[in-house]
Amino acid sequence: MLDLPQPALIGVIHLPPLAGSPRHILSLSEIVERALGEARTLQQAGFDAAIIENFGDAPFSSDRVGPASAAALAVVADRVRREVGLPIGINALRNDAMTGLGIAATVGARFIRVNVHVGVVAADQGWITGRADESLRYRKLLGAKVAILADVHVKHGVCISHPDVARAAKDTAYRGLADGLIVTGSATGEGVDRDHLRRVREAVPDRPVFVGSGATAETVRSLLEFASGVIVGTGIKRDRDTDQPIDAGLARAFVTAARAR
Repeated sequence: MLDLPQPALIGVIHLPPLAGSPRHILSLSEIVERALGEARTLQQAGFDAAIIENFGDAPFSSDRVGPASAAALAVVADRVRREVGLPIGINALRNDAMTGLGIAATVGARFIRVNVHVGVVAADQGWITGRADESLRYRKLLGAKVAILADVHVKHGVCISHPDVARAAKDTAYRGLADGLIVTGSATGEGVDRDHLRRVREAVPDRPVFVGSGATAETVRSLLEFASGVIVGTGIKRDRDTDQPIDAGLARAFVTAARAR
C-alpha cells in the first residue's frame, strides 16, 4: 500500500503555526509558498516522499486538530502534491488519525503517521490513547488506499501499556494492523536507540520499519542496517535546528550518504 522504494527517504515539512493555533502569524499563501519551496528542495535532493505536519501548532491537543488548522493543512498538502508531484504523507499532530486520513484521502496522499496507534502513552498532552479500531474502520469507510505508519514508543512520551518495545511493536503491527512502524529517540531531533531499532526489526520482520528522529548524513547508513527507510526533519535543517528551513546542501548530503554502497 505504501508503494515507496526501499530504503525510502522521507523528508519532513514542518509547517509554521496554522490558523487557530496560538502563534499563528503568516497568511495561508505565505505558508503554502514556504511548503512548496521545501518540497522542491526535497525533490531536487532526491528524496522519495515528504511528510507534511502541523508542527508549529504547539501546544497540541491530545487527539483533535482544530478545524481551521485541519483546513490549512489540507490546502497546503493539496498544493504540494499537485504542483511538486512528490508523494506525500500527513501527520496531524498530536494524534488525530481521523483528520489525517480524511486529508490524505481527499488530496491523494500515500500515507499518514500516527503517534499512538495502540496502547496508552503519557505525554505532555496528558494521556494519549490509541484508536486503531476507529482509524481502520474509517479508512475502510473512505475506501482510501492510505498506509498507516505508526510510532512504537513515540518520542515526547512514555508508553504505559507496552513497556517492552518488541511487545509494543508486535501489538502495533499484528493487533493494530499498522502498515509500517516508526522508531524514534526520546525527543524531536534525538537519535534512536539502535538496540530498540534492532528489536523492533526482529519482532516485526514483515513490515517496513522507519527511523523517525535523529538521523543525519553521518548516521543514516548505519541506521539502514536495520531500517527500511528514514523520516528526517531536523537533520536536514539549516544549522540542524528544527525551526529553521530545510538546507539544500544538507538534504543532498543526506541522500548521497543514504544511497552510498
